[in-house]
Amino acid sequence: MIETIEVTIHGKKYQMSKGRTLDDISKEFQKEYKYPILLASVNNKLKELNYKVNDDATIEFFDLTSKSGNRTLISGLTYVLLYAIKKLYGDEADMSVQHSLDKGIYIETNFRLTENKVKNIKEMMKSIVEADMPIIKSTVDRSEAIKYFESINDTVKAGIMTYVTYSYVTLYRLGNYYNYFYNKMPSSTGKLKNFDLTYVKENGFVLQFPTTYIPDKITTYKHHPHMFEVFQECRDWAKLIDVENAVDLNRVVSTGKINDLIRIDETLQSNRLLNLAREINSKRKEIKIVLMAGPSSSGKTTTSRKLRMYLESFGLHPRVLSMDDYFVERNETPKDKDGNPDFECLEAVDLKLFDKQIGELLDGKTIKIPTFNFVLGTKEYKSEMTLGEEDILLIEGIHALDSKVLTNIPRSKKYKIYISALTELNIDNHNRVSTTDNRLLRRIIRDNRTRAHSVENTIAAWNSVREGEEKYIFPYQDDADFTFNSALIYEIGVLKTYVEPLLFSVPQNSPYYGEAKRLIEFLHLFLPIPADVIPQDSIIREFIGGSCFHE
Repeated sequence: MIETIEVTIHGKKYQMSKGRTLDDISKEFQKEYKYPILLASVNNKLKELNYKVNDDATIEFFDLTSKSGNRTLISGLTYVLLYAIKKLYGDEADMSVQHSLDKGIYIETNFRLTENKVKNIKEMMKSIVEADMPIIKSTVDRSEAIKYFESINDTVKAGIMTYVTYSYVTLYRLGNYYNYFYNKMPSSTGKLKNFDLTYVKENGFVLQFPTTYIPDKITTYKHHPHMFEVFQECRDWAKLIDVENAVDLNRVVSTGKINDLIRIDETLQSNRLLNLAREINSKRKEIKIVLMAGPSSSGKTTTSRKLRMYLESFGLHPRVLSMDDYFVERNETPKDKDGNPDFECLEAVDLKLFDKQIGELLDGKTIKIPTFNFVLGTKEYKSEMTLGEEDILLIEGIHALDSKVLTNIPRSKKYKIYISALTELNIDNHNRVSTTDNRLLRRIIRDNRTRAHSVENTIAAWNSVREGEEKYIFPYQDDADFTFNSALIYEIGVLKTYVEPLLFSVPQNSPYYGEAKRLIEFLHLFLPIPADVIPQDSIIREFIGGSCFHE
């Protein structure tokens, strides 16, 4: 007699035979999805499609339009890419996944590339996808995994395994090649048809793929030289101090040298800000407005206050304005597609008043500046401002870099700063630390500490926050005169000590349990780092507490 179980999918209950794989079940529901199903959750726990369902369960499927599905797509493509490189150029050929770049990921190889070689790699990837090769998940003894990675000279992955406390680890096999990946994997290569490769330089190219924001196509690659240069500088510095990945950072912690690394990193970041202030001061006769913008949890508040302090050391008098004080009246706020107030769109700002007042300030006039009352939803005028000869305006806001802002002011009078946490640390050669995850960890800690928000509240709001960044911040980053990297190479270990207990608070019946568990598993790869020697003016203090600028 065949045993049956009851599964709930899209709110409907179905009787199914026990032991069916999610891959098999997904075929019955694929027609309801525009793109291939890549992943599933079973009772809010993320599961790969090779998982067998043996008990009653609620199942949800994900394609590339979801965050979880998109991560699986990227992991799968990364593995196919690595396999293609090894098939073409031998076992010694390798690649290093570096950082995000224009809706893709920048990757470097340990051998010289040409445009033709990149085309050959792409064609090999296509053949692997067409072959629909299975990606097989294996649970192996940790010591055996270490021996395997040592045998293929992947010392970083072998090092990762030494810091993992589990007796067994999960590896994935594609063909005759095993690898470790932090994110979930698709069940086979045939689900990964849409991708592209673009040559950048003699040992670097970009892997492109559909995103949750642009799922239907892969946009033509646009190089961002300024952002690329900032990432490269950070990578070069990490290489110089021999802290390029989780293994290197864990080694520093375990040998008792972390306090020195913290001091070095903090000094370097402060020097970057000091040099920025020096550059602005050198153009003090021209620059009258400094505009600052960046995505959520980039440390904009600390950065702006430290910059203000450094500018004052050169005899300048920074006057601070926030674009948030220039919101339109609450009843005039535009609505989003769901009919809710859209506070993040440019039309939510009283741009006419903003442009007019800034123009008047530069003309030497005295203005009554607004302060937005968020309780009443209206602007209140309680103070005046006049700009003196040594005064300079510091303006922060989500739209500060938008070219449609302050069109009445000559570009030569404006200096634009883009602030973001551009994480230079990798887990290993094939797994990067996502800058988005870094910022999410920061925000979870700060929201809980300062607003008493639960982890679930923060994760629930994160998609909306990210959509706003994609629309209103990232498109204007190339117009910045300076990009300030607010990430610190040691910070994941510090964030771990604060955020890990919070993540464990998410119950298993929560829709956000899968995301919390993913972050916990990521943090397991890092040793905890105490915050004792972190200075009070550090950007990290903005999130963990103890900042001289906030408390």
